[in-house]
Amino acid sequence: MTLVSTAGNPVPGGAISGMIRTSDGIELRFARWNSLGGNRGTVCVFNGRGEFIEKYFETVNELRQRGFAVATMDWRGQGHSSRQLPDRRKGHVENFSQYETDVDAFMQQVVLRDCPPPYVALAHSTGGAVLLRIAHSGKPWFERFVFSAPMIDLAGMSGSLLAHALARTLRFVGLAEIYMPGPNNSPDQSPRFEGNDLTSDEGRFDRNVGIVNADPALAIGPPSVAWLNAAFDAFIPFRDPRYPSQIHRPALILAAGADTIVSIPAIKKFAAHLPAGSQGVIEGARHEILQEQDSCRAQFWAAFDAFVPSASA
Repeated sequence: MTLVSTAGNPVPGGAISGMIRTSDGIELRFARWNSLGGNRGTVCVFNGRGEFIEKYFETVNELRQRGFAVATMDWRGQGHSSRQLPDRRKGHVENFSQYETDVDAFMQQVVLRDCPPPYVALAHSTGGAVLLRIAHSGKPWFERFVFSAPMIDLAGMSGSLLAHALARTLRFVGLAEIYMPGPNNSPDQSPRFEGNDLTSDEGRFDRNVGIVNADPALAIGPPSVAWLNAAFDAFIPFRDPRYPSQIHRPALILAAGADTIVSIPAIKKFAAHLPAGSQGVIEGARHEILQEQDSCRAQFWAAFDAFVPSASA
């Protein structure tokens, strides 16, 4: 499967990409790169809902320059992996355990087979929720976990009991596959920098819009009712302080100080109970820390560099 290259976002050299199949028959697109020097192992990048491999080319380059190989993939239902509904713009899963099936296929067929250990997981937002579940399960793949604005709960009214009840009710009455109702949930809205919740960096915002303009098949709309209900179901165990206390691998959790999508208090509460965890808040950053302004990204990389070296010691 070809990676999309644009003038402002060229494919990093040496990419190897293709398709793998999960145990439940879903095709996933993956890509991997060797390091640019050194042998510090592999960082596996797990992106957020609605994202795609190309959005992280800048991050891939920065990790390779640090001596890491990099591997990443598109979750089911987004990017160029199998879409789950006839309307391919709908972000849809029935349960977050399906995402864990994606990780299993990716690790078994790409990372463990072709990428040098040790392995570090770098997970953003929805990817963070999935990888927290992986970390809690005790699977021994990753030496360390780095989380960027993990989706432990949603912010504001989006994360309310009322919103969960609405999603559950709509699913119960057979409307699981419709777009979740909401004031900003039109699939036909064009992305605009003004007022966006993702990044304060207009250049990177425009770059990411340009990738989708170059390949509209990468686009995704609002989540389905089933997706949001599955997310709410995933949040329930996160609220129990015993859950993070059972994650024993070292974990770094970085919240975005200006995040309006995921709950900063929920992140802080969760991180406080990690037995081998560190946490920080990048003030001024909106939700997508790695798509943010250089000053925010510099704080992320400083925390990453201070946390990760011992993983390959």
